[in-house]
Amino acid sequence: MTNIIAQDIQDAVRYSQDEIKGTARFRAMSGAFGALGGDMSAVSINPAGSAIFNNSHASLTLNNNNIDNDVTYFNGLNNSSNSEFDLNQTGVAFVFNDTRENSDWRKFVLGFAYDQVQNYDDNWFASGTNTRSIDGYFLANAQGLRLDEISTLPGETISEAYQDIGSVFGFSHQQAFLGYESYILEPQSDTDENTIYTSNVAPGNFDQEYNYNSIGYNGKFSFNLATQYQDNLYLGLNLNSHVINYDRSTYFFEGNSNLGSSVNEIGFENTLSTTGSGFSFQLGGIAKLSDRVRVGLTYNSPTWLRISEETTQYISTIRDDNGNTINTTIDPLVLNVFPDYKLQTPAKVTGSAALVFDKKGLLSFDYSRKDYSKTKFKPESDSYFAAQNSAISNNLKAASTYKVGGEYRYKQFSFRGGYRFEESPYNDSTIVGDLTGFSLGLGYNFGNTKLDLSFDQSQRKTDYQFFDVGFTDSALVDSQNSNIMLSLGFSL
Repeated sequence: MTNIIAQDIQDAVRYSQDEIKGTARFRAMSGAFGALGGDMSAVSINPAGSAIFNNSHASLTLNNNNIDNDVTYFNGLNNSSNSEFDLNQTGVAFVFNDTRENSDWRKFVLGFAYDQVQNYDDNWFASGTNTRSIDGYFLANAQGLRLDEISTLPGETISEAYQDIGSVFGFSHQQAFLGYESYILEPQSDTDENTIYTSNVAPGNFDQEYNYNSIGYNGKFSFNLATQYQDNLYLGLNLNSHVINYDRSTYFFEGNSNLGSSVNEIGFENTLSTTGSGFSFQLGGIAKLSDRVRVGLTYNSPTWLRISEETTQYISTIRDDNGNTINTTIDPLVLNVFPDYKLQTPAKVTGSAALVFDKKGLLSFDYSRKDYSKTKFKPESDSYFAAQNSAISNNLKAASTYKVGGEYRYKQFSFRGGYRFEESPYNDSTIVGDLTGFSLGLGYNFGNTKLDLSFDQSQRKTDYQFFDVGFTDSALVDSQNSNIMLSLGFSL
């Protein structure tokens, strides 16, 4: 095992974004619940929402999530889809009425909830013909490094060398090592002091493929306290525990028949395994300005995360050596263990308003603002983290989210719909585009039990860059995320 550093802005954005999957009623109205409450997932948006319950309440939600990806890479267009079922929400709120005479406090609520904040399950495939080779990635990492720092020493195995290079010199040296030992890189001179490298891949056209697979989730466990003061004011607090599990595997393949190229095929695999835990809190309030008008305000603190990461790498090449075809495989069989690092995601403020038309229906609107440029790796005194924080500050921005939802009730039936728009966290929205989505839903009230069904769909484009230096070409991934949710809620 070895200790190296490779956290970057993509990690910061991935763990800073949140999208409560929630109950079917919550999703059917696109999550516009900040001024409404009375729903377990609404409690995850505004902790005062549990004080809207008149009786103790519990809910459970099953979700079918489907992702369709249209991937464009130069002249190639591919489509892939991924579908799965999971339990994405459960919670309970216990309502205790204040029976004291002349007390201004009407009730107190104690709640517990789990909501899935992000689902990381995804897979897609890109292919196309490029005029640039992945050799640029290995060249960019190798130039300026001594040959004896990126190659095996006498009597040393590939695994031993890869591990020692990572422990002593770090990640860039390991990438140069893979490029050199697989014969992609050619040193200008075969001496330990050499620091200049050329490529054994000749210019021309390159048929390239990229496979991306990821699984995992970001989950939030909430302990909720809420109260009602007099008839029109509701206040709440959430103490949240966060859990992250994220596994990613990528495989890049390149083939060429270029004149003068001794390396004709390259296969490069990378895996990442991430676990994390963290803490945040929320403060919220809901006020009834009249029988019809409600407003809400919520402050989400930063989330303070501690994250552990592990990676593996593998590379293979096919080359022509004086008319002989040689297959070279460099599989270090080494688990790179990164030092645990801390990540502080940005705070978020949400303002909400709702119109309630007696028992006939309602309209609701939420506005949220989160400044992604405030995301920070810690400790900030670390030079590498300081550089990444500077990149975050320069490339990310404050993003707004708008949600609107409505519900119409007819006898025991409820008909729902909603729309949401989320701005890109990047200054350059071609990297990650804006998100737009809509939702529909139906509910039936049996009395003490409610059954809700919803469908929602959102779309966002991402310019996914394969590697960070040297070879920085990217695929345009147009993702359409669809969810079907079924919730069972009941009074206790």
